[in-house]
Amino acid sequence: MRDRRSIVLVSGGVDSAVTAAIAVREGRCAFLHVNYGQRTERKELQCFHAIGDFYRIEERLVADIGYLSEIGGSALTDERIDVPEGDLSRQDIPVTYVPFRNAHLLSIAVSWAEVIGAGYIYIGAVEEDSSGYPDCREGFYSAFERAIDAGTKPSTRIRIVTPLIHMRKPEIIKRGSELGAPFHLTWSCYKDEQVACGECDSCLLRLRGFQEAGLRDPIPYRKRAI
Repeated sequence: MRDRRSIVLVSGGVDSAVTAAIAVREGRCAFLHVNYGQRTERKELQCFHAIGDFYRIEERLVADIGYLSEIGGSALTDERIDVPEGDLSRQDIPVTYVPFRNAHLLSIAVSWAEVIGAGYIYIGAVEEDSSGYPDCREGFYSAFERAIDAGTKPSTRIRIVTPLIHMRKPEIIKRGSELGAPFHLTWSCYKDEQVACGECDSCLLRLRGFQEAGLRDPIPYRKRAI
């Protein structure tokens, strides 16, 4: 399968790092990162390049869709909306949801894939153990695949690969550990870029995942709530 060419969306977080670890085993990869005006944009970009260096990925693209911060509507992109303390029992969609963000990311990936001849787009979406974001659901990716088929050249064949979609965070971390994923180069905090807060939903999911996996999270936290 070494001739299988893929684009991997790499945010710099745990899920995308494990997805990258899976993808590089399955074929040639190009890495894509998207800045969208998020609070931790600089840190995530730094992690993207660190992960790219780790896997010796030469082909990389950093895209900027900062207009999402102008659209607003999310605590991740609008400084007027506070990032709430994490609540892993929450059932509703949290204010950290960036409206339809993953559609923007996938659209960029599809455009690039069609140009370079990549047949697969890997994204580390997780449906069962995420913050409840609607654009992390399996049905969304199935629908987007149909849109790709309808909106690209007849000769284009691009498939979306979501290897983690039905996994929980401890399973993802165990799989990443087996693959040697560089967790020390990743970042998940929604709020801070120097020391992870340890209190937002993303930090709590990550900390709980490492705890349930029986592993120590290697990044620094201001507070380890779990």
